[in-house]
Amino acid sequence: MNPEHGRVLPVQPRVPRMRAMRGVSLVEILVSVVIIAVGLLGIAAMQSMALRGTQSSLESSQAVIQTNSIMEAMRANRSNAAQYNTAGMVCAPPGGGALAQNDLRDWVTALKSSIGQPGDATTCGQISGCPDACVVTVRWDDARAGGGAARQVVTETRI
Repeated sequence: MNPEHGRVLPVQPRVPRMRAMRGVSLVEILVSVVIIAVGLLGIAAMQSMALRGTQSSLESSQAVIQTNSIMEAMRANRSNAAQYNTAGMVCAPPGGGALAQNDLRDWVTALKSSIGQPGDATTCGQISGCPDACVVTVRWDDARAGGGAARQVVTETRI
């Protein structure tokens, strides 16, 4: 109380010294930057895994599409369906000739361009059992998509 005026003076709040607060905000910023960096690295790793899974799914879908493509070509040339049978896995486009050989050449070329790479030896196709119970097999290397070393799609049909 101030004796001269007879009133109570307000108490001034105590302001902490700047020396005691120095460096606290810098440490907090560094910790938050580290936490954000770890979170962003996790997001980047998740994105990478998602892209590899998407590539693998795309290759599987392309294998099914190419399998259906050669089956439809065999149905269009039903009288010569037995000529589509291969002796084993065909990894290089065969020479042309009759309609069946041209279809096989185009099919293997399409396999290489949609699933593999032109000139690779890992993307192959096989057809057996035609015309009664055709089995179309497509095999390719899935390592670049993050999958196993080799993937395979097998489709059976009647012509």
